Amino acid sequence: QLQASGGGLVQPGGSLRLSCVAHGFTLNFPAIGWFRQVPGKEREGVSCLSSLNDITYDSDSVKGRFTVSRDNAKNTVYLQMNSLKPEDTGVYYCAAGMLSLIDTYMNYWGKGTQVTVSS
Repeated sequence: QLQASGGGLVQPGGSLRLSCVAHGFTLNFPAIGWFRQVPGKEREGVSCLSSLNDITYDSDSVKGRFTVSRDNAKNTVYLQMNSLKPEDTGVYYCAAGMLSLIDTYMNYWGKGTQVTVSS
């Protein structure tokens, strides 16, 4: 299973680093993606990272602020979030599947971690 962690409460302009750990299997899917969801809204693709090379996709809303990376030795994918804004608030999920920001292309989902950006 996938387990996301690292969420919390942060002030606007602050930073957080989320981690996604794969338990019981290696992250050998084509890609790992990060998604977020706010109550009443559709789930949104944030960033994804190819497992084969360094190709990444970021949504326009986070481009230049969020960076996705991986540590294969730790079987972990990270999402470094800088210059956070209140609109970044939501439950963040990691998922394994295809290299895409579209959630229907992901096969396995972890439990989410809450990120709240507020002063």
